[in-house]
Amino acid sequence: MKHLTVKEKEAHVFEKMKGAFHYKNAMAAPKLKKIVLNVGTGTAVKKDKNKNEAIAERLTKITGQKPALRGAKQSISSFKIRQGDPVGIMVTLRGKRMYAFLEKLINIALPRTKDFRGINRKAVDNVGNLTLGIKEHTIFPETADEDIKDVFGLSVALVSSAKSKGEAFTFYELLGIPFKKEDEKKK
Repeated sequence: MKHLTVKEKEAHVFEKMKGAFHYKNAMAAPKLKKIVLNVGTGTAVKKDKNKNEAIAERLTKITGQKPALRGAKQSISSFKIRQGDPVGIMVTLRGKRMYAFLEKLINIALPRTKDFRGINRKAVDNVGNLTLGIKEHTIFPETADEDIKDVFGLSVALVSSAKSKGEAFTFYELLGIPFKKEDEKKK
C-alpha cells in the first residue's frame, strides 16, 4: 500500500468525514490553514547578544524559512523589559513548507521525543486549533550534535478551518496526528 502524504490525506478527509458531519460539499470539510512556530527568548538575550541569531539560524534549518523577531508589546519594569525589546522569534508556514514540516513532525520528530506516548487530547481547543509544546528542538533531524549546548523549546500551533472541537479532533486524527489512546488517558 502506498504511503500517503499529509496533503493527500487532507484531500481524502472529506470522504471520511462527510457522513459523520453531514458535509454536502468538499469545501465544507476542514483544511489546514497554517502552522505557527514560536520560541520565547525572554530576558536571556540581555546576557548573550548572539542567542537570538543562533535560535533564528536553527529555526531556519528546521522550517526552511527565515523567522521573524518579535518585540515586547509593552514595557514591564519588574522584568526590565522595554517596549520593542526582542522577546521571541516566530515562523508562520503555509503551503508546501507547511505540509513538509507537518510530515516531518508526525513521522520523524515526534517519534524521536523522549518517552512519547501521544499528544494529549486537550491540546485541541474549541476553535479547531492544535497547540503542541516541544521541550527540546533537538528532536528535529536538521539539528547537529554541536547544537546541544543551547537547547531551546518551542510551541507549534496548527491552525485549521474546523468549526468545533470534535470536528477538529477527527480532522487531526485522520491527518495522522498521534493522540493518546483512551485507555492510557484513564491511568
